[in-house]
Amino acid sequence: AGYLYTHTGKKLLFMGAEFGQWREWDHDRSLDWHLLEDEAHIGLQRWIKDLNRFYRSEPALYELDFEPAGFEWIDRTDYEKSVLSFLRKGRAEKDTVLVVCNFTPVVRHHYRVGLPSGGYWKEMLNSDAKEYGGSGQGNCGGLSAEPIAFHGRDHSLLLTLPPLGLLVFRRA
Repeated sequence: AGYLYTHTGKKLLFMGAEFGQWREWDHDRSLDWHLLEDEAHIGLQRWIKDLNRFYRSEPALYELDFEPAGFEWIDRTDYEKSVLSFLRKGRAEKDTVLVVCNFTPVVRHHYRVGLPSGGYWKEMLNSDAKEYGGSGQGNCGGLSAEPIAFHGRDHSLLLTLPPLGLLVFRRA
């Protein structure tokens, strides 16, 4: 869900996806609302709710949605670790957000990602947060960029990537 919300294009959730319904939606039956008695389904519902709020509040995710200037890969070549990183941009430079996705069940400690600028980068979203049912792996709310060149950029962050997780950062 985090990858869907942070990547370009319009967003679509089908009936029951917001809380993790197991069976396919059927117009002759009600949604399986009883699943919200389970903490894992409640965590997913919280994640979708926070993604919706974040999407509406971040111009980088919608202003230039269908323009090449609104998206930029940081690294799409780390197939060995199954990690993707990219920028989403709004019209103003301050609206840029960094997205890093770890598509494996392995925590990645000391994972370096290049940045477009220095300064403090606040961790805005972490899909592995405990309130979403995750393990709580992350970056203590944010990190200061180091003047270490990486991915063809002058600055970088040394991150902890949560398992099967998505992180979103914005320069503070």
